[in-house]
Amino acid sequence: MFHSSYQAGFLSILYSIGSKPLQIWDSQVRNGHVKRITDEDIQSSVLEIMGSNVSTCYITCPANPKQTLGIKLPFLVMIIKNMKKYFSFEVTILDDKNIRRRFRASNYQSTTKVKPFICTMPMRLDEGWNQIQFNLSDFTRRAYGTNYVETLRVQVHANCRIRRLYFSDRLYAEEELPPEFKLFLPISQQPPAAAAEQRDIEATDVPQAAPVAQ
Repeated sequence: MFHSSYQAGFLSILYSIGSKPLQIWDSQVRNGHVKRITDEDIQSSVLEIMGSNVSTCYITCPANPKQTLGIKLPFLVMIIKNMKKYFSFEVTILDDKNIRRRFRASNYQSTTKVKPFICTMPMRLDEGWNQIQFNLSDFTRRAYGTNYVETLRVQVHANCRIRRLYFSDRLYAEEELPPEFKLFLPISQQPPAAAAEQRDIEATDVPQAAPVAQ
């Protein structure tokens, strides 16, 4: 999708305030819902994904299963709300061995497991809104000993609320971000500097996978 696009700075793939936030996404819903609502904490529109089973309620990008994102920016940033329920997301990348790898993070897992084609890892969320920063290049190198080339697909499962999902060329300090990429709580609830809690997914404890037979 973005293979021929100039990629630098920020590249947003979902913004809950946009006229069609799921324009390039497909949604799969069983015993749940994916809808836009007004969040009481930020008093603004967000996308809510809720379901009784995380595996059967999700959104995936690109919408066409035959397409890939082709995003080369190495940092995925997600502004999401902790709903105090099971939640997971998955990113499929391509490395310099031309192998597709999947990284799946969830808040119901306690240990990191690396298999040749998938790495599953725990994720801890603070209460309320969180900014998840995922260094795909670092994870690829630590888990597989290879180099990150591009992101092919992003899939977000229940249960969460989403403000924005975007890729960036590096991690930016709060004061460097454009206003529309920040999440401010209303002044009546928090001081102006209080945005989403920042949460880095750590790659320090990722065991290395065995080489894949070619």
